[in-house]
Amino acid sequence: MLKKKLINLIDQTDLSISDLQIDQLVNYVEMLNKWNKAYNLTAVRDPNEMLIKHIMDSLVVSPYLMGQSFIDVGTGPGLPGVPLAIINPDKQFDLVDSLGKRIRFLKQVQFELKLTNINPVQSRIEEYTDKKFDGVISRAFASLQDMLNWCKHLPNQQGAFYALKGSDIDAIPVGFTLKQYIKLIVPQLDAERSLVIIQ
Repeated sequence: MLKKKLINLIDQTDLSISDLQIDQLVNYVEMLNKWNKAYNLTAVRDPNEMLIKHIMDSLVVSPYLMGQSFIDVGTGPGLPGVPLAIINPDKQFDLVDSLGKRIRFLKQVQFELKLTNINPVQSRIEEYTDKKFDGVISRAFASLQDMLNWCKHLPNQQGAFYALKGSDIDAIPVGFTLKQYIKLIVPQLDAERSLVIIQ
């Protein structure tokens, strides 16, 4: 059962997540699995794998997020934005992707899970200039350099970039400062993960 497995994974971290939030996370995986068959939203096919590679991989970033407003650039089917929004109901997440089918899926997620703190937007990230954010999050989006160059208009004065990476990081372009490099522990994930925070 997915719920039991997810609880077991969360127990291996310091995260405290309510029953309702666990149910929402499981529902999200079930929706992702269902839509994936028709829309090909993720290469991960097995819901049990999704719990590790998508849900836990997103959730472990949560303790490091500073601020209230975040944008998830190249969100795909809502990763890491949807899991982070579920466990941080007090924070707001704009989920931006250029592909219509992904945004349609996210609007359905928003409706079915009653998530009032996500805002799915179809746009190219360079053209998204509506507002500024406390945090610009990306996971598997682009190289660090591309992310910083394409998204440099998005953080507010105190804002930071949160890049979810493997063990290797590329050089950081001039004008940006590495604030923190954090090795992340994702339960049962057989790959190295890190979070790079840049201002």
